[in-house]
Amino acid sequence: MAEESDRARKPRIRKVAPTVREKVEAATVKSLENKPSTFKKVTSKIPRPKVSVRLPKVPSNPVFRVIGRILSKLAPRYFINAWRELRQVTWPNRKETWRLTLAVFIFATVFGALVAGVDKGLDVIFKHTILK
Repeated sequence: MAEESDRARKPRIRKVAPTVREKVEAATVKSLENKPSTFKKVTSKIPRPKVSVRLPKVPSNPVFRVIGRILSKLAPRYFINAWRELRQVTWPNRKETWRLTLAVFIFATVFGALVAGVDKGLDVIFKHTILK
């Protein structure tokens, strides 16, 4: 009886997640199917109220552009993607940079003093106990 129910079961089918390429192709097909109608074309020409959206600033330094062009011709894909990611970084302004630099110096000074104190203490203990 158990064998009959096992035979009657259908095999389990796993769904595979779509790849990036499949997602892009599906989106392209969908966008081609949903071409704007004449009504949308006409209404799209009506001026809409401007909404101010602040996008993160990407450095527009010419050095970045030159390095990017050189990397795109010489570097493997990994480095090209790393460079693109680096361009999306939001860099701190001058005030934040000074504040963070000061915090690093204070931490390094405190930590250095702590290590020096422990070192001096262990040195004194070592000299008194072992080198008597």
